[in-house]
Amino acid sequence: MITPPAALLESVRTTLAGWDSLRVADLVSGRPSAPLALLLALGGIALVLLAVRAIGHGRRHSGRLVLPAMLDVRRSWLSWLRHAPAAAFVAGVPCFALAIADPFLPLGHTEVSYPGRRIALLIDASSSMMSTFRAGQLNAKAPKEATFFTTVAAAERFLELRMRAEYRDVVALIEFGDEAYVVTPFTNDYDNVLLSLSLIGDWTEFMRFPDQGTTIGQAIEQSVNLFRAFNFLDASGNLMVIFSDGQDSQVTVGGRPVREVLAGAIEAKVPVYFIRTNFDKPFGDAIPDRIWQPAVESTGGRFYAVSDEATMLRAIREIDEMAEGTVSMRQYTTRSPAFAPFALFATGFWSLALIMKVGLPLFRTFP
Repeated sequence: MITPPAALLESVRTTLAGWDSLRVADLVSGRPSAPLALLLALGGIALVLLAVRAIGHGRRHSGRLVLPAMLDVRRSWLSWLRHAPAAAFVAGVPCFALAIADPFLPLGHTEVSYPGRRIALLIDASSSMMSTFRAGQLNAKAPKEATFFTTVAAAERFLELRMRAEYRDVVALIEFGDEAYVVTPFTNDYDNVLLSLSLIGDWTEFMRFPDQGTTIGQAIEQSVNLFRAFNFLDASGNLMVIFSDGQDSQVTVGGRPVREVLAGAIEAKVPVYFIRTNFDKPFGDAIPDRIWQPAVESTGGRFYAVSDEATMLRAIREIDEMAEGTVSMRQYTTRSPAFAPFALFATGFWSLALIMKVGLPLFRTFP
């Protein structure tokens, strides 16, 4: 299959861009003996051709009379150009020798950017999340019509929206009650996060969850620490999505200021999108709504009082629409091939030699 010209030009551009960041001193050869073998082979072929030419030259001129030239030939200052094709060919030989040596970087990295965001999903698994939440679509396969299983299904739907839009988010999953647990650290593997959601959404696993209280501050602190561990705090494009009924005893009973609960997210400049899930309770019917809303929106995020399935689906669609952006990251490779620039240079030199020798008469005649 012939490569389209546009794809070929893009490949050349990418190869040349990689050459700018390549340090020859860092290269390791996969086949160190290959260049020497190539040079020996080329030298042997050259000697054989010289020997054949010398023998043929002697036979061709035997028995002939040589006369001096009678013409007055003046050398042009451009006469050296006849050697340009040979010089270009010779220049390509060491490049080709380096290419077949299979050079590679034992440890390399590249800076890449993708459409997407760094998203921490926080799922409340406290006992209060066992309250009924009727959702015909989201709870179609759930073991019970409980708020917890609705939020797990909503998180899955949110990731499916991101996948459908061809984002390449970096996602982490945290489950919390009295304590917060990192189920899946930051990864761009959506399938991995979806698998983790299906595991925590299992009825048996939910019943084994050890912490039955609700401490949202612990979950936010754990999330911020995770952003910090991956060195994401200095980057843009971070956000948290919290699925919870908001019944945090430290806020509603203990009197802890909600801004103190959100202090870590505010300090880290990570916007919080809080999806408060209480069935058949619109905004204001749940006690903590008026406490959470201004504090959550002070982070740059939004507070959603979800009282039914339609409101839940609308909330995750809005978050999906607002979560546009790009993610820049450093990708590491343990063995990064580096033969392409050398092969490209060899091809360029030899193509130039061929064009000069065949296409331009100046390089095929003596001045």
